[in-house]
Amino acid sequence: MVLVIFLFLRNVWATVIPSIAVPLSLLGTFGMMYLLGFSLDNFSLMALTVATGFVVDDAIVVIENISRHMEMGEPPYEAALRGSREVGFTVLSMSVSLIAVFLPILLMGGIVGRLFREFAATLSIAIAVSLFVSLTTTPMMCARFLRREDKESQGRFHRTSERVFDAMLGTYDRGLKWVLRHQPAVFAMTVATLFLSVYLFVVIPKGFFPQQDTGRLAGTLLAAEDVSSATLALKQKELAAILMKDPAVDSVTAFVGGGGATNTGRLFVSLKPWAERDVTADQVMGRLRGPLATVPGASLFLQPVQDVRMGGRITGSQYQYTLQSADLVELTTWAPRLLRKLRTVPELRDVTTDQLNHGLQTTVVIDRDTASRLGVTPQAVDDTLYDAFGQRQVSTQYLEMNQHHVVLEVLPEYRESPEALKSIYVHSSKGPDVPLSAFTRFEPTNTTLAVNHQGQFPAVTISFNLAPKIALSNATTAIEAAKREIGLPAGIHADFAGTAAAFRASLANEPLLILAALITVYVTLGVLYESTVHPVTILSTLPSAGVGALLALLATQTEFSVIALVGVILLVGIVKKNAIMMIDFALDVERRENLTSEEAIYKACLLRFRPIMMTTMAALFGSLPLALGTGTGSELRRPLGISIVGGLLVSQFLTLYTTPVVYLVFERLQAWVSRMRHAPLGGKAGGLGSSGGRPVVASPTVGPRS
Repeated sequence: MVLVIFLFLRNVWATVIPSIAVPLSLLGTFGMMYLLGFSLDNFSLMALTVATGFVVDDAIVVIENISRHMEMGEPPYEAALRGSREVGFTVLSMSVSLIAVFLPILLMGGIVGRLFREFAATLSIAIAVSLFVSLTTTPMMCARFLRREDKESQGRFHRTSERVFDAMLGTYDRGLKWVLRHQPAVFAMTVATLFLSVYLFVVIPKGFFPQQDTGRLAGTLLAAEDVSSATLALKQKELAAILMKDPAVDSVTAFVGGGGATNTGRLFVSLKPWAERDVTADQVMGRLRGPLATVPGASLFLQPVQDVRMGGRITGSQYQYTLQSADLVELTTWAPRLLRKLRTVPELRDVTTDQLNHGLQTTVVIDRDTASRLGVTPQAVDDTLYDAFGQRQVSTQYLEMNQHHVVLEVLPEYRESPEALKSIYVHSSKGPDVPLSAFTRFEPTNTTLAVNHQGQFPAVTISFNLAPKIALSNATTAIEAAKREIGLPAGIHADFAGTAAAFRASLANEPLLILAALITVYVTLGVLYESTVHPVTILSTLPSAGVGALLALLATQTEFSVIALVGVILLVGIVKKNAIMMIDFALDVERRENLTSEEAIYKACLLRFRPIMMTTMAALFGSLPLALGTGTGSELRRPLGISIVGGLLVSQFLTLYTTPVVYLVFERLQAWVSRMRHAPLGGKAGGLGSSGGRPVVASPTVGPRS
């Protein structure tokens, strides 16, 4: 950003003065963050990174205008006073309207609102502090240190860069004249850009938060439901050995049990640092699916550990789809059908379920007549089985420093199989102990190991991962289509849970959030300009920014996530600066020099070309570290930088030409409405193109225009 200022102003002090606004603004922001109890985390640091491209904009506008007056021959003190006074309202409008963009985020509820509240507050504070610095410190330093350089003392670099800038300005001048001669076509292109932005917003793949590579994987082991604890441990060791053979895996931690089921285990995989591996976490998962599938009787489902995860349910895969019903039989019948259907959907991977209804149980059926003859009661049978397999606490052993519970159970080799029941003897009241098999029969049947609930109703959760290059929006659409295809009964309520549910809620709120930001900016600009027309002209710069942001996301194969949405909202505040600088200067020139609207906007565009280019390039270079950053956690920041950079590149080119046309169209419309309102009854009002787009008002205090 410092280089951008130097290339355009080619003066050391003119470069140093606005550069000082950055650390001053950030220092003031740190102070307010301390008072508000904020910390330096992913979101506040992301806001500060973006702020470095914003806080310098106000200082650039002020010092550029002061430098222009000094180039016209004014002394530094007078140039500082006059230059800062001319752009004071412009800077105020840019900063206040930019802060207004964040009001919907500050007031937004839900998990997204809680996450981004600190981001929006930090960025708003930085902009407010930079506004104060730009209107006080920057003019003071200009009056004290800035000096006009003589042409004789200018070096080759200064003259070369001046010729380059003059060539850019000449190219823009010729293009602007052509645009003003073909206003209907340019206005039609502006309207087409609006529809294109809406179309791209609808068709772009959408997600919740970007998939991060944190260097960690979480795995869930699901074995056969009739597996023993010893076999489960052996299966897990075999799977852990396969994981350790992968060159990208550093360590594996595993344990069995937990989660209320006896056939599950958990594994945590730590990957090697980025410098020691050339694949992402998703690519590691992809190449491990084949080797892990070779272990019979057990399945291991991996998912990358994310910084932001919704819901507390532990599932085998990253996203959840939950079925609920008051009828358990209907639920256990239809859940496997949907599971089989979803495993054929190409957008999904690692589809699994928490439904466990194929466990084994053995029912001990007592022959009461035989038991009575042998002197065995049902209570004696129950007590004996509980003593053998129920881990009954029979006493407490007290030591000098501690105490231990004494638990009664049979040896491990006698509880590994239902055949152990044949070795059990029951106490008889008529003689010696009687074998359990002498008066019972054993009936093996299937049973449900666990019935999960969500709220008051039984629930079955199907979890899934995404196929490579597939967005969460495409996956949710495919799941809804599969549900309709199998004809899921109306008695079963099916909906997404956890992160997928939060994504669906945010997807429904995204248009409302963008609309709220637009309305807030419109009302703010309307109050500042005391007009209902000029805010529309300023907001006409937004569709081109939206097109640029969405095209950049599509080109980089980045899904439109919540982070990208924040980038689009930031663009609402950034790109309107171009229109504000043009319109504010055009209104001032039109009033002071009695020019027509077309003459005023033409002059304003040429005079404001340099600060527009400087502020846009400063914001663009300030966002490049986010767009190009690498390393752990960079996936969370990259969509923000990509959307800002893409939006600025496209909007910078288009708004330099479309904003003057939109301004003239609305000026003519406003003049026509004014003539229609004041026309006498039965009179005939003029058309839209008369008097150069400006109503002719006779005034004895205004002389003839030269």
